[in-house]
Amino acid sequence: MIDKVSVEAEEAVWPSAELSVILPTFNEAENVPIVIGLLDEALHGIAWEAIFVDDNSPDGTADVARDIASRDPRVRVIRRFGRRGLSGACIEGMLASSAPYVAVMDADLQHDETLLPRMLQELRHTDTDLVVASRKVEGGDIGAGLSSIRTWGSNVANRLAQKLLNVSLSDPMSGFFMIRREEAEALAPKLSAQGFKILLDMVSSAKGRLKIRELPFTFRERQHGESKLDTLVTLDYFGLLLAKYFGNMISVRFLMFGLVGASGLFVHLVALRLFLTVGAFEFNLAQTAASFVAMTSNFFLNNHLTYRDRRLRGFKAIQGLLTFYAVCSVGVLANVGVASLIYTEPSYWWFAGASGAIMGAVWNYAASSALTWRKG
Repeated sequence: MIDKVSVEAEEAVWPSAELSVILPTFNEAENVPIVIGLLDEALHGIAWEAIFVDDNSPDGTADVARDIASRDPRVRVIRRFGRRGLSGACIEGMLASSAPYVAVMDADLQHDETLLPRMLQELRHTDTDLVVASRKVEGGDIGAGLSSIRTWGSNVANRLAQKLLNVSLSDPMSGFFMIRREEAEALAPKLSAQGFKILLDMVSSAKGRLKIRELPFTFRERQHGESKLDTLVTLDYFGLLLAKYFGNMISVRFLMFGLVGASGLFVHLVALRLFLTVGAFEFNLAQTAASFVAMTSNFFLNNHLTYRDRRLRGFKAIQGLLTFYAVCSVGVLANVGVASLIYTEPSYWWFAGASGAIMGAVWNYAASSALTWRKG
């Protein structure tokens, strides 16, 4: 039987957290001790906890955080295997919290932790549901945290979100915010675990129900670790926009597969033209060869983007490519068969090639999801 007195004594020393700070990490080992020290200073007098959600970082980020957690019960660690992506990490972290308020911020020191007490005050003393740290309101600044190209891209992404999804936030691309936990839990089933723009996903999914307050902050320069963004995240972002625009009727992953497939169609047509003209291949042979060129391109793009949370590496990537060829072979047969029926004269090569490629797309998605990138 649990000793009630000892439990009460322990709770007196370590009261339940009022605020959970969710910190998604990947290769942030050097930043972990620093960010905990900064949180300790900024949140003095507030019952807080830090939940690090680590995507199995090879630099030992989870081990560093766990070592600190062994001495400081305010620190918790969730280590994820076979799952990648900032949005999914944020969702898991928020759902692991029992605090009435949860904040999401980066562990790379680019977000200003000294803003957290003010954000908490807004939620405590007003009817606000969500407080967003914005670089776009008066007093906010992008600072040195983004290159000129990424600043331009962020501005374009903001405008698209505002126009397509009718999001009124000045900075929907911000990754620094605080929300009432019950609101986060209510929205969680509607959110995509893929991608990087959890705030945009939440606000769009809420459909105007959340009462939002924006506070200015200056985006700081990264100190250690590596950015979780890469060039293909742009496609991921457009996939999220389209999924939300169409009311989540189509999954983000399917849209990503479709965008990659669209690029594969271009690759297919270019390869087909080269095989027909430069290689002087007979059409059926040229169509088959072009199909495998496009499949190879699609595999590597899907592996890097669509299935980034199940990404295959090393020998497994080679196995995956061979599996992708195998499961898509039925699609290739349909592709070549349909294209051959349509192809009647050389001037229609593009229509015949495109029709055949599209016919194989549905099979390719279903088969590759179930077999090539199946969950372990």
